[in-house]
Amino acid sequence: MNPVIAVTGATGALGGRVARRLAEAEAAPRLLGRDQSRLPELPGAVAAPPAGYGDAEAMRRAIDGAGTLFLVSAHESQDRVREHVTAIDAAVAAGVERIVYVSFLAAAPDATFTFGRDHWHTEEHIRSTGLRHTFLRDSLYLAALPAMTGKDGVLRGPAGDGRLAAVAHEDIADAATAVLLGQGHDNVTYDLTGPQALTLAEAAEELSRRTGRTITYQPETRAEAYASRAGYGAADWELDGWVSSYEAIANGELDTVTTAVPDLTGHPAQSFAGYLERNPDSYRHLIG
Repeated sequence: MNPVIAVTGATGALGGRVARRLAEAEAAPRLLGRDQSRLPELPGAVAAPPAGYGDAEAMRRAIDGAGTLFLVSAHESQDRVREHVTAIDAAVAAGVERIVYVSFLAAAPDATFTFGRDHWHTEEHIRSTGLRHTFLRDSLYLAALPAMTGKDGVLRGPAGDGRLAAVAHEDIADAATAVLLGQGHDNVTYDLTGPQALTLAEAAEELSRRTGRTITYQPETRAEAYASRAGYGAADWELDGWVSSYEAIANGELDTVTTAVPDLTGHPAQSFAGYLERNPDSYRHLIG
């Protein structure tokens, strides 16, 4: 198989981490991004011509000659599935042999989390190409838990008493690198989660221990959730995604705990407590 690995989203939190790991493994990744000037400078890495997912010809040029495409999902938008389809079709036209796609836990056509539906449709299109593929269905990011907590010390949303096994970017990147460089992962789906499923009330307790102030979880109804987020000026489809992410927790769709991260990487998945210890900047807005 052609060893060249094209990495999308190489300027982002996940694609950038994977690019660095591949470079450290001397895999000479090809780095894709819309702004070539922002691509990281890594030993052996090659910067592809600028390309956005929705530009078929630019994507084909950027991917041409690669054997594997690491496809990080595009930013949430109303056109995300179309952008994904365009990028996938460009990869097929460029002669790619394998796609490793970063999907989402419990992706389904009727997933409660509206953005999770986009991932299911994307997976279906990848399957339809007949290419070898691997789907990395990650849970919500651990980084999201402090980020979703307001400066008032309240983590609010319609999650009820549901549980969430959130996962660290670092663990997803390690797992992705193992899949990209390893064998035996063709046509396999991995659910990537943290080591424990917490309620949001338990997450608030952990944030309290770390910040030294009282952080609380405030359950909301759907109507209250939309009302408390109305001031952000977000579009309806975006608000739907935000609110439904909590509802997916309440419905038990994100309480899955797997051993995929340690199985693929050889190290334990980070806990929420461990993540906070390693990433104090993630909760700095809650201090003082």
